[in-house]
Amino acid sequence: MFDGFFLYLCGMEKENQIFGIRAIIEAINAKKEIDKVFIQSDAQGDLMQELLKSMKKNSINFSYVPVEKLNRLTANNHQGAVATIAPITFHKLETLVDTVVESGKVPLFLILDQLSDARNFGAIIRTAECTGVDGIIIQKQGSAPVNGDTVKTSAGAVFNVPICKVDHIKDAIFYLQGSGIKTVAATEKTENNIYDLQLNEPLAIIMGSEDRGVNPSVLKIVDEKAKLPMFGTIESLNVSVACGAFLYETVRQRS
Repeated sequence: MFDGFFLYLCGMEKENQIFGIRAIIEAINAKKEIDKVFIQSDAQGDLMQELLKSMKKNSINFSYVPVEKLNRLTANNHQGAVATIAPITFHKLETLVDTVVESGKVPLFLILDQLSDARNFGAIIRTAECTGVDGIIIQKQGSAPVNGDTVKTSAGAVFNVPICKVDHIKDAIFYLQGSGIKTVAATEKTENNIYDLQLNEPLAIIMGSEDRGVNPSVLKIVDEKAKLPMFGTIESLNVSVACGAFLYETVRQRS
């Protein structure tokens, strides 16, 4: 079974990959669910400028990488650009929130503020699926891609948890608050302990990036801030582990 899943992932990586500048431009124009584009760091030319303009216009996540990385991604003539297409369909935030609220259950959402590691993303998705999270919200720019690593680390849970891509995390928070959903940010920059907060009401938990945590501008607009108690000499947890602790405290209070 594991071998079959591994082969599926390998095949998926190739099927969800586009290489070549013109091909990627055409995919963007066709409104394909492009997750991320890798651009050769020293790439130039009019066609490349057209691609960059199209990506910025459509808020597509991209990064500059050495040509060696592109060569590892594909053995084909990539022309300095390789794109990955998400193996899932992203949900519209407003539609998902309205559906969950109208269902009568107590909503539980998870917001990932520019989490960048695909394996951490996958691990969080797996925990989110196990704890009944109604949807995960990520930002289009600067977020981890939904790729083979994400699928594998999530153990396939990525296909079961709705994921929304938004232009700005702060706008998503405002919409959730306007829908009666309390927002709680995980941060060490507070005296509030997660175990002292009430989490059995409509809730959205915000987790930050691996290196910076939750953006300061986001911390200014959330309803609550909370931290996990730390007793060791290392003053931080892996974000997926911390997220699991927050989610399971929520489950404990709701059970």
